[in-house]
Amino acid sequence: MVRFLVVPQWQGSPAARAMLLVDGATAIAGDLPRAHTSVLDVPVEAGEALGTGVRRLSALLRTRDLLREHMTDDTVLIGGDCSITVGALDALPGGTDDLAVVWCDAHGDLHTPDSSPSGAFSGMALRAILGEGEPQVALSPGIAPERVVTVGVREVDEAESAALSALRTVSVDDLARPDALADAVRATGATRVWVHIDVDVLDPAELTGVSAPAPFGATPTALAAAIRRLREEFPLAGATIAGFAPRSPADAVDDLGSLLRLVGAVA
Repeated sequence: MVRFLVVPQWQGSPAARAMLLVDGATAIAGDLPRAHTSVLDVPVEAGEALGTGVRRLSALLRTRDLLREHMTDDTVLIGGDCSITVGALDALPGGTDDLAVVWCDAHGDLHTPDSSPSGAFSGMALRAILGEGEPQVALSPGIAPERVVTVGVREVDEAESAALSALRTVSVDDLARPDALADAVRATGATRVWVHIDVDVLDPAELTGVSAPAPFGATPTALAAAIRRLREEFPLAGATIAGFAPRSPADAVDDLGSLLRLVGAVA
């Protein structure tokens, strides 16, 4: 049985209203099966950079320690900001040697502390999964680039371009073919997969509650179909759904249909 772990971390986000991510995680949690859902008591304070280029690092490290204590097989994380996936992979039962990571996100998240314009860890999360960036939060060893598949990335800074070019990519248009994602993961040679979904991968017309909307995104129907097809061939080691930041309770209700479709696809 899938276990849901709600991780309402906001400190990795660059958004001025980053704490809306706490509201988003809470809204999704309200529609999950209570008996199979746990909520992590993450720090609420901002935290300190600890002399690094990662803002709020002390709070991020405390949440990472909590994830080490609570990660199990078949865990679906509900964020919070999208960098929670880094700590989850660090604590993944069975390790990551046989794992592919599917990274569904409008943005590259491939900055390092040296290139990041904001110092926010969510913009460095995928680079940290590759084992690069701030050593206190980067995976060691990192996931090999040939075992990472990005989905729907369409806003990339120049400093991220070289790292993105080393990864397998599935575009929004590619999702019109349901087998495209499964084909890309098969090419990695992995035997398990972690599916990470920052909900800004969806088109703003489909979901409004994100901090940095990007036009021309995926539809919930196409993304869910691709994930369901992927799961027919590969066992899920776990999944993340993150980045939901509704501006009001009414907005949260409007978006929940799309979000629950994604929850159903990974769970």
